[in-house]
Amino acid sequence: MGKNDPYEALRFKEFKVFLLARFALVFGWSMQFVVIEWQVYSLTNDELSLGIIGLCEFLPAFFLAPFAGHIVDRKEKRNLFALCITLFSLISFGLFWLSSEYISDIWSTNYILIGIYSLVFFGGVLRAFFGPTIFSLIALLVPKKAYPNAATWSSSTWKGAAVFGALFGGFFIAWIGINTTLGIIFLLVLFALLLVMQIDKKPIMNKKTNESVKESLKVGLRFVFNDKVILGALTLDMIAVLFGGAVAIFAVFAKDILEAGPEGFGLLNAALSSGSIITMLATTYIPITKSTGKKLLVSVFGFGIFMIIFGASKLLWLSVLALFFSGVFDGISMVVRQTILQIKTPDEMRGRVGAVNSMFVGSSNELGALESGVAARIFGAPLAVVLGGIVTLITVTAIGLKNKPLRELDLRKDVEEHYEDVKSS
Repeated sequence: MGKNDPYEALRFKEFKVFLLARFALVFGWSMQFVVIEWQVYSLTNDELSLGIIGLCEFLPAFFLAPFAGHIVDRKEKRNLFALCITLFSLISFGLFWLSSEYISDIWSTNYILIGIYSLVFFGGVLRAFFGPTIFSLIALLVPKKAYPNAATWSSSTWKGAAVFGALFGGFFIAWIGINTTLGIIFLLVLFALLLVMQIDKKPIMNKKTNESVKESLKVGLRFVFNDKVILGALTLDMIAVLFGGAVAIFAVFAKDILEAGPEGFGLLNAALSSGSIITMLATTYIPITKSTGKKLLVSVFGFGIFMIIFGASKLLWLSVLALFFSGVFDGISMVVRQTILQIKTPDEMRGRVGAVNSMFVGSSNELGALESGVAARIFGAPLAVVLGGIVTLITVTAIGLKNKPLRELDLRKDVEEHYEDVKSS
């Protein structure tokens, strides 16, 4: 295999356009998450209301994901991505409208909350399509030998946008207010749409046009559940996000425990992602291909340890530091997982596998928000986070002992084979 090129995927123009569009979209999406969480908690002062936001997005994202994957495999990816962004812009505009002074003067708090929850639910429907569409589109923008590098840059871009989106979201709430911030988010989504239209339409890889929906879903699920490496990697990440994460109740920590205000809220959100982005950028120069399975297990274990430290902390600087190192370990696990999926998934099944990935990992963010809200209500936010970190450690230990293929995973051979395939073609 030739010398590693950290900028290999960036040498393709359409992939660079895609990264810029994804950055703008996720930057706006992350800002919107921060603003909604802060606005809802300010209106209710109830931790459970934050969990309801997660539930509203989780339900449609999870249950529609298999059908979304089937549709994505049958549709042209560029136009489908553009359609998802267009519909998401309507959500952003709706939230901007709901936060206006005009609406606050004529609507009660309950009506505003219902409006927010409804738009979040609609966003969950779109989330079911976003994940598999993006996963499938990436593979059509670069050659197969560049998949590991493209997965790293795509994950880094996502995390980088989440970092700055969360950071600016918290600051903008304090500087320019909720309504103006949501207006900026709407413009960012439109900008992402314009960028995506610069990408050419792509061929449809799934030629089985007569395959029934039921059979299509079975094939996708069977592929994932029969592969112990993929299943183990997805399960690890799902448990870490579901029980180990605490993003949904950062508002509680910032406002009531650390007394850091909206600026501190933005710092907490950004700290977790900033550790991830630094790690993922580093992996473009030092690919995580040797002893990959062991590194995945260690990274998720480290994530759980630092989330426990965060839950026990009463100091802002220690909380930010703990979240930063949680993000470092989370970044490693994300790069490994995305690389595994990109390399091992057949082209004609990317939509369905991407959908299963969304069910395991993407939707667990929203379900994790519900779990965090309920646990915070029952045990209090600090103990809820500590208990979640302990569950993560137990899960990593169990999977590490039981799943030998994942524990012994080494991606060097797979990557070398892809390079040899390109040389011989």
